[in-house]
Amino acid sequence: MKPNFLEYIQDRVILGDGALGAYLYQCGVSRDKNIDLLNLQSPETVHNAHEEYIRAGSQLIETNTFGASRYQLEPMGFGDSQREINRAGAEIAVKAAGGKVFVAGSVGPSGIRFPLIDEETTIDEIRDSFREQFLGLAEGGVDAFIIETFSSLDEMLLALEVAKETVTDMPIIAQMVFPTGGTTTHGEDALHCGEAMLRAGADVIGTNCGRGVDTAATAIRKMAQAGGGKAILSAFPNAGMPEMIGHRTIYPAQPDYMAKKAAEMIRGGVHLIGGCCGTTPAHIQQFKSVLKIKPVRPTAHSAVAQAATEPDSERTAGPGKFLAGLTGDRLPIIVELDPPTHLDIEHVLTGAEKLAEAGTDAISLAENPLAILRTGNLGLASLIQKQAKISTILHQTGRDLNALALQARMMEAHLLDIPAVLGVTGDSATGTDQPGVSGVFDLRSHGIISMLNGLNNGANMAGKSLKKNTDFSIGAAFSFRPQNPDFQIRRLEKKVELGARFVMTQPLFSAEAISQMVEKTSHINAMIFPGIFPLISLRNAEFLHNEVPGIHVPSKVREQLARYDQVADQRKVALEFTAQLIDQVATMIDGIYLISPLNKWDIVLNYVKQIRNAQYQGSGRIKDFTRA
Repeated sequence: MKPNFLEYIQDRVILGDGALGAYLYQCGVSRDKNIDLLNLQSPETVHNAHEEYIRAGSQLIETNTFGASRYQLEPMGFGDSQREINRAGAEIAVKAAGGKVFVAGSVGPSGIRFPLIDEETTIDEIRDSFREQFLGLAEGGVDAFIIETFSSLDEMLLALEVAKETVTDMPIIAQMVFPTGGTTTHGEDALHCGEAMLRAGADVIGTNCGRGVDTAATAIRKMAQAGGGKAILSAFPNAGMPEMIGHRTIYPAQPDYMAKKAAEMIRGGVHLIGGCCGTTPAHIQQFKSVLKIKPVRPTAHSAVAQAATEPDSERTAGPGKFLAGLTGDRLPIIVELDPPTHLDIEHVLTGAEKLAEAGTDAISLAENPLAILRTGNLGLASLIQKQAKISTILHQTGRDLNALALQARMMEAHLLDIPAVLGVTGDSATGTDQPGVSGVFDLRSHGIISMLNGLNNGANMAGKSLKKNTDFSIGAAFSFRPQNPDFQIRRLEKKVELGARFVMTQPLFSAEAISQMVEKTSHINAMIFPGIFPLISLRNAEFLHNEVPGIHVPSKVREQLARYDQVADQRKVALEFTAQLIDQVATMIDGIYLISPLNKWDIVLNYVKQIRNAQYQGSGRIKDFTRA
């Protein structure tokens, strides 16, 4: 099992591939053929080209989908096949990779000129085209997205925004073209572009294509300062500046020259190196030889995670202390309170006490959401349990601690009698309010869940005995998207296979969406708590809908709020809407996860009282998940 891409690239150099399209033409594909359509029309040709690069030493191959956008496929009559072509390209590359090398889903520019001058094309239409590409690639099984060869920063940021919204935890490599002096054709500096791409959610930033190796190296020198000098960089330069000889385009840079230049860029901070126009498997083979890059091998914790996925029922521990303590005669309620951004915790402790008295089953505590510094949730969870006499659910991200510290923290949580942990990847550190912060991500959501399951079975990630077992109820996050639910459901199935026993979803704002989620996830062996977020104003609704990945506030809700000018009137309508939503879904759900807006626990308190007064019991499935 190959390791996690982002974990692997942190302290290693990964060798990419070269120019796939040009190599396909070199291998005999007719020049009048559309390369992307080969994914449907001649998949074996594409597969063979991937294999050539893998044999040459590529540790990451890119899908044959660079031009597979609606706007570039429509002239051939294949605009409506965009998602199918991208999915097929991913499946071909994944098959060729054989689980031994990484696969990056290639997304090039839309084909529409930026800034927009075509009044018939809208940003939303371009957004939809990008979304179809990302969905197809994700469905095909890629390990990362590579958004490449963009000359417009505005279009790059749009593509990044759509990628983050569409597949929230897919690693993203973002590469722009800097033809001269480390600037784009629009005059935007490489450092400025790099910083903007990091803020937009890119995990790896870099450059490709351009006017040769030297121009790429210039861009990399500038971009190396991004993120406080801690950004992970990538470079896929052209093999020199092209020239026409007869009817052929020739790239002059020889493999040995490019390999030496690649070594210089690696010393400058590049962790992903490959080639663009004019580069062939011969170039990649020379890169491998000169750079002495070793094959991708599983990391230690990858091996542990692989063992944890084996279909052995004895490896999945019981429901854990939190779930085992629930009773079957009432709808379980989780309420989320954010730790404060300061040390005055009295408001949170008071809220926890009031919520406990009203009948809440657990207080959920996030860990530095959006990478904004807050009081540590472990210490606060312990204080809440002692003072409010209520269970807590600790959110644990992979952003802030390495694998060693994560295990130690979970052992500490056990000693403090924390009954449940929600294992999540965590928001990117690029939006932090603290200087010099970078993400760790030794483990992401799947790895954290697997690690917790191991601790529940009495062993650390190295397989050594703990002499005792932890007894956590292991939780997983789930983003249900009614329009395209299948990919996220497959991810959830994997999390449950690794040991998750309860699920907390992103906020949902319609009974129809919740009903559809219940139906689509009825086969999953875990309690599912749909997230309910009480809206408090139109501005609040618009912010959640437009700026928070994974959250969709229906247009009819926003339109209803927009009818009122006064915030007080908007709040009244919004709170009534939430009360009605709870009544509509309370009998069909396993439990409910109420999220306090802006930490206003008094708002959520009213809904807890509403549920308890109505004596809702939920779906009745609780007995299936609380037995050991």
